[in-house]
Amino acid sequence: MIRYALNCAGGHEFDGWFRSADDFDRLNAAGQVACIMCGSTEVGKAMMMPAVPAARKKLQDSPASMSPLEKLRRHVEANSDYVGLSFAAEARAMHEGRVPERAIHGEARPDEARRLLEDGIPVAPLPFRPTSKTN
Repeated sequence: MIRYALNCAGGHEFDGWFRSADDFDRLNAAGQVACIMCGSTEVGKAMMMPAVPAARKKLQDSPASMSPLEKLRRHVEANSDYVGLSFAAEARAMHEGRVPERAIHGEARPDEARRLLEDGIPVAPLPFRPTSKTN
């Protein structure tokens, strides 16, 4: 299948899907391709950019194309230490001054997180599962 950006003599722009380039040419010559807005059969191909999969992958990795959630995940993982399942113990030790304070992220059971909050230790859930597994 091939998708063409099309336009008609009336200036309308629309897309059309065809089995092949030859199929479009044959159908168009027979007057069987019509504008979806005005019905005109004077239809031609509009300028379009080709899809280049390799370039698309590079664009998806660029900060401009990342979702806000992905940007947040990358920021958290780049600017804090992953402490894994010892998050609650590490957060409590920092709050009590037993270890130096630093930015951390990790995993805690709901009851552990609730106890931290009840004890006035500021924690917040992350809207993603951490992928960084380094200390």
